[in-house]
Amino acid sequence: MPALNQNVMPNAQSNNPLHSITLERIVTELVDHYGWASLARQVNINCFKNDPSVKSSLKFLRRTPWAREQVEQLYLSTFA
Repeated sequence: MPALNQNVMPNAQSNNPLHSITLERIVTELVDHYGWASLARQVNINCFKNDPSVKSSLKFLRRTPWAREQVEQLYLSTFA
């Protein structure tokens, strides 16, 4: 049996500052820091404005890459 080459595919996540941070954690920490109203002003999406909840926000953000990117950028600029 040939030896496996561990260096064939370098870890693509090694330079990702959000590696191992879940989207739920990102949303929860932003809500704790800003509150829903201020978060909605920071990232203009309806799931933060109308009857907001972590569950509904996660559902929307998982289906909407541009919104998720904005939320992730806000998280990085706030906590990094």
